[in-house]
Amino acid sequence: MNRRILVLATVAVAIAAFAIGGLAYTRMTPPAEPVAAAVSEASGLERWHSPVIGPMNAPVTIVEFFDPSCEACRAFYPIVKQIMDRHPGQVRLVMRYAPIHQGSDEAVRIIEAARKQGLFLPVLEALLAGQPAWAVHGAPNLQQAWMIAATAGLDVGKAQADAKGEDIAALLAQDIADMATFAVNQTPTFFVNGQELVEFGPQQLADAVAAALPSAD
Repeated sequence: MNRRILVLATVAVAIAAFAIGGLAYTRMTPPAEPVAAAVSEASGLERWHSPVIGPMNAPVTIVEFFDPSCEACRAFYPIVKQIMDRHPGQVRLVMRYAPIHQGSDEAVRIIEAARKQGLFLPVLEALLAGQPAWAVHGAPNLQQAWMIAATAGLDVGKAQADAKGEDIAALLAQDIADMATFAVNQTPTFFVNGQELVEFGPQQLADAVAAALPSAD
């Protein structure tokens, strides 16, 4: 986590601006609910079940291994959106789950159950905004996470039943298996067009995306 901690320090402003900035972004660019990844699974980086935000034919694909309890993932969320907004129609985000922290597997189940209700993004953003309250490492408060999800419009009763489904269990198992395949042991871990972002940081991610864009020539 060391490099993540360093990055956290550099993106502290982004964290502070998350709530306000997120609302502003929502007003400027209404988010579309993610769709399933209609992609080749040959590499294993993308799976059919993976939430995808952005156009399916975008020339640049960011694959993010993501933990909803992770502070750095929370910090990077608005940064990734800003990068996508900077290159409209050119970048898509494939989200893979990496439930490293205690309780993150249930948080993933909340997000996936919300997805079944067409509330993936509202619930994801509510959980990220409320992360300091529910995602205390070593003592996560999942009941509070469910309550926060409810504020985003989630039908909690239905979602709690859906969250126990074998389909979500299988999705989680696949993503965890792929974490091992790609040696993902910290979050967020990014791949840009299949290449892992080795030098980690907001600028490095932005530069990797810019470099992967098709030439204007």
